[in-house]
Amino acid sequence: MKSFWICFVSLFVAVDAAGILPMFLGLTGGLEPKQIKTVILHSVSSATLVALAFLFAGPSLLGFLGITIPDFMIAGGILLLAISLSDLLSGEKKLRQVDPNSLGAVPLGVPLITGPAVLTACLLLANTYGRLLAAAALIVNVSLVGVLFLLARPISDRVGRTGTMMISKVASLLLAAFAVMLMRRGIIEIWLSVSS
Repeated sequence: MKSFWICFVSLFVAVDAAGILPMFLGLTGGLEPKQIKTVILHSVSSATLVALAFLFAGPSLLGFLGITIPDFMIAGGILLLAISLSDLLSGEKKLRQVDPNSLGAVPLGVPLITGPAVLTACLLLANTYGRLLAAAALIVNVSLVGVLFLLARPISDRVGRTGTMMISKVASLLLAAFAVMLMRRGIIEIWLSVSS
């Protein structure tokens, strides 16, 4: 049970639901309630499918390319650190113009819900705790994002824009710490394999 919660918390930080919420509100601002529900369904399903595909096929792909887990840990840590620092130092995450018909899959599903942080976390958690625990934690986290999207308007009215941004900054700080931990572990594993 403890292993599941470690996986859950790591993916919860990587998903950064609070950071996605303002973007979801901005992107779905002009849509009808029925359209918003369709967008939520598409975003959750596409995010889950992409993450699970990477979780189960990612190691084989990395092996084919000659990339070791420590290599991926260091590269993923650097990328996550860059993403988290960008979020911490900027006023808010940037939005691009999107097609309303594909809004659920892109950009909400991928890369906003399932982005580099989630893919890296999935692979590393699967390597440490097993694919089934990582997959279960992933599905629970993405489902929570779907619930959060359904409650987005009331939450936004209650917490306000400033409160949402503050939660997002705390999540980005935790993501930065997670990135440093990944790089540290990757470097240690490479050092141990070279010195042995």
